[in-house]
Amino acid sequence: MLKIKKEIYLELIKYAWQEAPIEACGYLGGSGDNVTEFQPLTNVDAAEDHFRLNPEEQFKVVRDWRAKGIKPLAVFHSHPETPARPSEEDIRLAFDPNISYVILSLKGDTPSIKSFKIRKGLVEPEAVEIVD
Repeated sequence: MLKIKKEIYLELIKYAWQEAPIEACGYLGGSGDNVTEFQPLTNVDAAEDHFRLNPEEQFKVVRDWRAKGIKPLAVFHSHPETPARPSEEDIRLAFDPNISYVILSLKGDTPSIKSFKIRKGLVEPEAVEIVD
């Protein structure tokens, strides 16, 4: 289970709406299964139907977090117009089997957040809890 602090969850929603109609993306970090950090990253493709992290930003975040004892727990991205489930491209590009892949959908009246473990093309849903 991935536990996301409520303030982080609200920040994800705000960021996703701010970036729409392109997919917002970033890293979620913390320790164990507790997400306590969010770092927005640039979607270098600026696309409405996929994302690509900026490698320089990506490595800087990982380096900075490691120095602070923060572990990258998940890759985050939004789906402005589609449900919170991995696309074929999301599955194909999920290279790290040890990290979670969190998708926030803005489709519908209420944002929906889901998390997945993706290993060798196999998608396994992971429970998400929003905590105080």
